[in-house]
Amino acid sequence: MEIEIEFRKAEPADLDLLRHWDQQQHVFSSDPNDDWNWETELQRDPPWREQWIAEHQGRPVGFLQIIDPALEESHYWGDVPYGLRAIDIWLGDPADMGKGFGTQIMKKTITRCFEDPQVQAILLDPLESNTRAHLFYEKLGFLVIRRQRFGEDDCLVYRLDRNHWESRQPARS
Repeated sequence: MEIEIEFRKAEPADLDLLRHWDQQQHVFSSDPNDDWNWETELQRDPPWREQWIAEHQGRPVGFLQIIDPALEESHYWGDVPYGLRAIDIWLGDPADMGKGFGTQIMKKTITRCFEDPQVQAILLDPLESNTRAHLFYEKLGFLVIRRQRFGEDDCLVYRLDRNHWESRQPARS
């Protein structure tokens, strides 16, 4: 039986929750050099970004962000073509890890990205040292396309092409 996950927009009222999650060792370890500037960013809603709280039975379990890396204003991903999305995701409470929440969040996020027919691929950039994340993304069909340094972080860039994702989905009758 699949775990039910619902998304709701992250909003200023989530500030304390997100700050708390940022202090969890597994969250900090996966993103040690970034300041998400929650106070400012939760007030903004740029057209190139979606920020969501993932909930299970009404309880927040994770955060995710979907961006259009070609339009994102800091050009974090560099000069990339249109038709891509980039994802950031984490579970907040370490007790929620290993229970299937992350898998369901990712599947729902991937489906959401590919609902736009213009989107041909999804990018991720886990730290090179985050082998647990690598295995997780690879099980979902993401493939490493390169190593890249983002600021102070050595990362692996993963890509999931629409055709690859669709070929892995059960046939619908």
